[in-house]
Amino acid sequence: MSRAEALIDLSALESNVRHLLSISKGKGLAVVKADAYGHGLIPVAQRAVAAGASWLGTALLEESLKLRESGIQVPILAWLTPLQDDFESALKKKIDLALPSLDHLAAIEKAAARTSITPRIHLEVDTGMTRGGALSEWRALLNSVSESVKKGKVEVIGIWSHFARADEPGHPFNEEQLSNFKFRVKEAEELGIRPEILHLSNSAATLIDPKSHFDLVRMGIAMYGLSPDVENLGDSTKLGIQPVMSLRARLQLVKEVPAGAQVGYGGTAITSAATKVGVVAMGYADGVPRNADSRAGVRVGNRKAPILGRVSMDQFVVDLGNDSIARTGDWAYLIGSEGGDGYTADAWGRACGTINYEIVTRIGPRVPLVHIN
Repeated sequence: MSRAEALIDLSALESNVRHLLSISKGKGLAVVKADAYGHGLIPVAQRAVAAGASWLGTALLEESLKLRESGIQVPILAWLTPLQDDFESALKKKIDLALPSLDHLAAIEKAAARTSITPRIHLEVDTGMTRGGALSEWRALLNSVSESVKKGKVEVIGIWSHFARADEPGHPFNEEQLSNFKFRVKEAEELGIRPEILHLSNSAATLIDPKSHFDLVRMGIAMYGLSPDVENLGDSTKLGIQPVMSLRARLQLVKEVPAGAQVGYGGTAITSAATKVGVVAMGYADGVPRNADSRAGVRVGNRKAPILGRVSMDQFVVDLGNDSIARTGDWAYLIGSEGGDGYTADAWGRACGTINYEIVTRIGPRVPLVHIN
């Protein structure tokens, strides 16, 4: 019996994929980077494909290779590939590669020469996020790629970019990026580069901006039932999606404490009255943020119990209340519950000064994933 576990509801994931596809104008790419946002790479990828995702995407090449090793055959795109990556294996496993620079083009073409395999590439253009993608060398990259296409050295499958502020509806920078993207695509077409697919939409754009969908939408955080931005877009319920992860741990100990008791390292919390506390068998070594405050906690039975004091490496303390009937060994739900209102990844994000993305992706390897449904 586990002291802690993350329950991954694959039926909820499937429902989210189908919902996102129903509101999109094109095909869907399921983003499964970072071990599927902490939800388990292979099981999530398999279920997303079964639900209708036509593509899979990872940041790292090694995750794309794992997908191929598992037997998954749909197109896969890897987009964060340092020049030292194993491009030969990528070509052999038919993994599409993002192309953000002339240096990457040279490295990929060298791998192609060694393998006699034509690379499938997606030209990545920086439309304003100033992160990935070609910017000042975009025209030079297009010229080189155009020549490579004529010589049969590469095959351009896609052109893509990424929104910086899609989770801010109505922000003028979104229109600026969209216009920039269309202009860059036109530049490519003028040089004879006509890709099969164009893709720009992330989760937020998929949910609220149909004109940016093009041929393919990238389903990221929303596929996992979490809002791209709770403040601007609303929570999961408003967006019509279901959280996929529940996170729980055992109560290592339940005990009565008097008023005035100092709790945890540094005594940063002091009980205001006699109460019962529970010691939860998870800590920052498992991904529970050390700086979480009393806006986060656990649900035990039908009651929420806020955090008391600092989170330790392997455990943290919660205030169960003086009349609690919780017992040592009970499950304490950090995210979700067996029924009723529990804490959410959004609540944990607020309590830690971060976002739901970080809460679910930082769950550590000591916490097993249990895939259900």
